[in-house]
This record gives sequence, structure tokens and C-alpha cells, in this order.
Amino acid sequence: MTTRGIRRKKSYLAEIKVAVIGAPGVGKSALTVRFLTKRYIGEYDHQAENRHKYEIMVDGEAVLCEIWDTCPKHGEPSLTAGSEVVQWADGLLLVYSITDRDSFNYVRRAKEDLPCETTPPVALVGNKVDMVHLRQVSTDEGEILAKDFECKFAEISAAEHVFQVAEAFHDLCREVIAAKRKSKQSFIDKIDRMLSGSRTYNRGKSDSISPKD
Repeated sequence: MTTRGIRRKKSYLAEIKVAVIGAPGVGKSALTVRFLTKRYIGEYDHQAENRHKYEIMVDGEAVLCEIWDTCPKHGEPSLTAGSEVVQWADGLLLVYSITDRDSFNYVRRAKEDLPCETTPPVALVGNKVDMVHLRQVSTDEGEILAKDFECKFAEISAAEHVFQVAEAFHDLCREVIAAKRKSKQSFIDKIDRMLSGSRTYNRGKSDSISPKD
């Protein structure tokens, strides 16, 4: 695991955990490194998993972002409710290569495996648009799949794009932050309702035992 760019105490930062999911060779590591360092490295060990921590700014808010660059086991996605990735991640970046239809089908199956009740925010990315002459998956197909997933979609190139890659990660981080705030507010509202009910009950009990004139 690498930890870079962290300049203040971790406890002071909002924390986001993002898992990058996709078939081998789609460019998960290249996208992650491009986002974190703005550098492009073309060759990676497709059998290696890495986790990176980095402080980023999302809409002016400092966020400690931990990214899990996953490696598929046995060649098939496994994103069931009990899977380690789903239990760990606050958000999922699903990546396929526009030059590889099998990788497109891979992320489709991965998303279909996710349990609806516990699905974290998801974003869909079609990588390698610099290799458009080898395209096997059209932009329309990516957009339709993203609509089915009810998530944001982007076609980008880890090899050529810096801003677009960063924006894909930032968009997912925004979705995660919004989901965390909604969850926190729902919890607060639930506690308020419980306390309100408790106060009502206590007042009633107090009135029933007050001395009579």
C-alpha cells in the first residue's frame, strides 16, 4: 500500500474508499496512477492488487481517498453482499476497455451481482479511447449500460487524458459524499424521532403520578 500526499492528520479529513473493478488488462492501474500522480505508466502486473491513499480536494473539501486497484480472482467478478470489496468500498469504479467486448460484459455481470439493498455508488468508465480504431464497444452501448446502472458514464484514455480521468474519480467521490451525508441525516432523523417519542412518553408518565388537588 502506498500513502502519498497526506499533509494533515487523518482524523481531520473525510474518508472515501473506492474500489476499481474490471477485467484484467482494461487499464485499472493506469487510471489509478494517472489520477493520483498525473503520470502514465503503460505496463503493470495484472495479477497484483494495490491500495493507495491520497489526499484530494473535492469541491473545495479535503478528502482522504483510499483506492483499491483490484485484481479479478478466477477470471470472474464476485460482488455479492458478503464479498470483501462490497463490504469495504464506499464507491465502485467499473472499468472496461472499448477495445474488448468481453471486458464490457464483465462489468455488466459484476453490477448485476450487486445486491440492490447494499449497493454503494457506482460509476462506469470506458477506457482506451485513444485506440478508437480497435473499438469493439460503441459509445451508445456504454451510455445505455450506464442508464441501466443509473450511474455516470465517461469514455476516457489513461494514456492521453489527465483532466478527464480525474473528473471520473471526482464524480464518483461526489456521489459517495452525497450518499454518506444522506445516510448520516437519515440516522440523525431516526434518533430524533426516537428521542421525541421517549420525551412524550415521559411527560405522560410524569403527569399520571402528579399529586391531586
